[in-house]
Amino acid sequence: MKISKVVVIGSGTMGSGIAAQVANAGLQVHLLDLTIEIATNACERIKKSRPPLLMEEDNFNHIIPGSIENDMETLKDADWVVEAVVERIDIKKTLYSQIDSLRKPGALVSSNTSSIPLKVLTEGMSKEMKEVFCITHFFNPVRYMRLLELVIGPQNNKEKINNLVTFGDKILGKTVVVCNDSPGFLGNRVGVYAMQVAMTEAFNLGLSVEEADAVFGRPLGIPKTGIFGLYDLIGIDLMADVLKSFIKELPSNDPFHKVGKELPIIKQLIADGYTGRKGKGGFFRMNKSSDKKVLESLNYNSNTYHESKKVDLQLPDVMDVMQVLNRKDVYGQYAWSIMKKTILYASSLIPDVTENFNDIDDAMKCGFNWSKGPFEILNEIGIGNFISMLNQDEAIPSFIKKIQDQENSLFRTSHDSLEYFHPKHSYVPMQRPDGVISLSDIKKSSKPIYTNLSASIWEVSGKSRFLCVEFHTKANVLDGFTNDCLIKAHDLCSDRYDGIVIANDAMQFSAGVNLNFFYEKAVNKQFKDIDLFLNNFQQSLYQLQHAKFPVVSCPSGLAIGGGYEVISQTSFIAAHSNSVLGLVESLVGLIPAGGGCKEMLRRWSNHHEIKKDPKLLSLKVFNLIGYATTADSPIKAKAQQFLGEQDIMVMSRDRLIEEADNLIFSKRENYQILESASFSLPGSTIMSEMMDILDELKDKKVIGEHGIEVGKKLGYMLSGGNTMPSTILTEQNLYDLERETFIDLIKQKPTQERIRHTLDTGKPLFN
Repeated sequence: MKISKVVVIGSGTMGSGIAAQVANAGLQVHLLDLTIEIATNACERIKKSRPPLLMEEDNFNHIIPGSIENDMETLKDADWVVEAVVERIDIKKTLYSQIDSLRKPGALVSSNTSSIPLKVLTEGMSKEMKEVFCITHFFNPVRYMRLLELVIGPQNNKEKINNLVTFGDKILGKTVVVCNDSPGFLGNRVGVYAMQVAMTEAFNLGLSVEEADAVFGRPLGIPKTGIFGLYDLIGIDLMADVLKSFIKELPSNDPFHKVGKELPIIKQLIADGYTGRKGKGGFFRMNKSSDKKVLESLNYNSNTYHESKKVDLQLPDVMDVMQVLNRKDVYGQYAWSIMKKTILYASSLIPDVTENFNDIDDAMKCGFNWSKGPFEILNEIGIGNFISMLNQDEAIPSFIKKIQDQENSLFRTSHDSLEYFHPKHSYVPMQRPDGVISLSDIKKSSKPIYTNLSASIWEVSGKSRFLCVEFHTKANVLDGFTNDCLIKAHDLCSDRYDGIVIANDAMQFSAGVNLNFFYEKAVNKQFKDIDLFLNNFQQSLYQLQHAKFPVVSCPSGLAIGGGYEVISQTSFIAAHSNSVLGLVESLVGLIPAGGGCKEMLRRWSNHHEIKKDPKLLSLKVFNLIGYATTADSPIKAKAQQFLGEQDIMVMSRDRLIEEADNLIFSKRENYQILESASFSLPGSTIMSEMMDILDELKDKKVIGEHGIEVGKKLGYMLSGGNTMPSTILTEQNLYDLERETFIDLIKQKPTQERIRHTLDTGKPLFN
C-alpha cells in the first residue's frame, strides 16, 4: 500500500514535528487538535520554528489544520493515522474507537507514545485494527533526529507494517529500528540508563559538573553537552517524569532501579524552579553580572553556583575511547564505569528485548547522537579485554559469554562480507535495508587502502566500484592531511575505479579549514606557509573537479567554508536533507580562498538574471559571501546556487552513499570531463556600488570598520581585481586573486582578533 495522505491527531511538539516532516516529504497532512484554533496556532509555530522544521516555506501549504470535532471525516481516505495526544490511556482509547470507526480498510494507525506499552494501547481494540496498529516513536526535533522506533507485537500483520518501515526509511528519511514491546523500547531504555550512570558516577567520584561533561562528551564519541548539559537541555523536570515511568514499568530486579531513583539534588532543583534551559537554569545557568552574561555552574554539594570554567583534561578532541579508558586517574575510572555498566546493561537486553545488537547501536547513534553504539565500543575494547577488566563479582551477561565461547568477536568477515554475532544463529550476514551502503559496516569489515591522521580512503563495491574518502578530524575540519588524501584518491582512481565519493558518518561533513592552523601561522608571520597550503588546496580541488571520472560529495550537517569549497568542486552533490551549506569566511575577517569565490561566480554566471545584466554577477556573489549566507536545506541551497541542477537531495542519511553510487553508475560510461571556465568581470566599474552597500551597512551598525575592509577586499576579488570588462580571466587567475586577498586580510590584526575570538567563544566578533 502506498502512503499518500496522512492525518496527525495532536498538534503538540511531537505531532507538529511529525506533520512538518510529512510535509517535507511532499505529502498532504491533516493536523488535528481539540479546536481549529489550537491546530492553526501549531501550524504558525511550525512556520516560525528555529531551527526550522520545514525544509522550505512552500512545504507549509501541505499542512491542513483541523479539529477533532469537525474534521475527523478526513480519516476516511487517509493511508496513515498518527496519534500524538497527551499521555493518558483513557483519552487515547476513546480516540482509537473513533479512528477505527472511520478509517478505511488497511489504513495504518500508530501512536507516538514514548512510555505506554503497545499491549496496553491495544487492549479492547478490534482484531482488524490490532493488525495495523503499532507505535511509531519519533525523537525530537523530528526533522533532525534520525531515529524512528517502530514497536510491533505478535498481533501485527507484518506485511502491512513493513509498508510503514519502508515509508519511514525512504520517504521520511529515518533510520527505522523495529522493536519488541518493552519499556522504553531501545533508544531510551539504553540511552537514559547511560545518562543516569554518568550522573550517579560523577556524584560518587566527586567530579564537578564541568569535569564530568568534559569526559562524558567528545572523547567518548558523545555530544559535547555532556551529561549535565544534556539534562539541562532536555529539562530536569521532564527527565524526572521519564525516570518515574521507567521505575513503574520495569521489573524490580532490573539494574535501572539502582540508577533511576530520585536524587535529592534533582528534587531540590525542581522545587526551586531550576528545571534547565527552559527555566532559570539547572546544573548551569546564565547570570547577569554588571550587565554582562556569565555562565555559572552548580556545586551540587553546597547547592551554590560559581563562574563556570572550561576544564582541560588533556583529552582528545575527537573520539578515542581507549585513550580515555586507559588513563590511570579518576577520569579514566569515570569513563570505564560508564562504558562498562552501559555495555553490560545493553547486553542484558539480548535476546529478550531485541535479538539484533546492531539495533541498539543504531538507536544510540541516531537517537542520542553517539558516534558509536555500545557494542561498537565493546568491539573496539575487545571481548577478552573487556571481561578481564571486570570485577570478580560482576556478572557477565549470557550474550557476552556466548560470544566468548565462539570467536570472541562481535563481527567477522566471511567471503568479503560482514557478519555479526546472533544469539540464536551464531554469525549471520549483516542486514541493512535494500540498497543501503553503510560506511560504518565497511570500516568493520575491511581496512582502508590509505589513511593518515585526518582522513582515510576506503574501497567500496555497489553498482559501481569506487573509492570513498572519509575525513575524521574534530568537526571534520580540513588540513594538509585531508588535502593529501584527496590527491591520493585522485591518483588511485585514475586507472582502477569508476569514481570517488567523499562522505563520512560523522555529525558534520566539514566545518571548514582548521582555523587554528591559520591563526598560528598568521601570528608567527608565516604567510608563505598559508599561501602554499591554499595553493595545494585549490589545486587538489581543481584536479577533482576536472577529473576524467565522476566525483560525488555527500554532505550532511555542516558543509561550510572550506567544507563547501570541497563539495562545490565535485561533479555531483548528493546532499542530505538537513545539510547546511554556505561560505562563512567573512565572519572571521577572511574570504573563501579554496575556490569558493571562483565557484560561486561560475555557478551564477549561467543564471537567467545574470544573462540579462552581466554586471550583476559580481554583486550577487558579493552579497552572498559578504553576508555569510547559508542554506539550511538543499532546496534553499538550489535557490542560492550552492547546489546546481545536476545535484540531488536525499531524505535519508543512510542512503547518501547509495545515491552517490547510483550517480557514478549512471554517468561512468559517457562521463563528460568538465571544461575549465573563463570569466569576464567588471573590475573597478562595479566597486562604487559595492562601497555604497558597505557604507549603508556601516551606517546601520551591521558591520564595523573591519567589516568595511573585508567587504572592500571581497569586492576587489569578485570584480576581478585590476582588470577590465574585456579581459578574459581563467580559473587560475581567480584562484590567484583569492589567495592574494586572503593573505592581505589575514596579515591584519583585526582579522586575527576575529579568528581568536571565534576559536575561544564559537561566536563572531564585531569590530
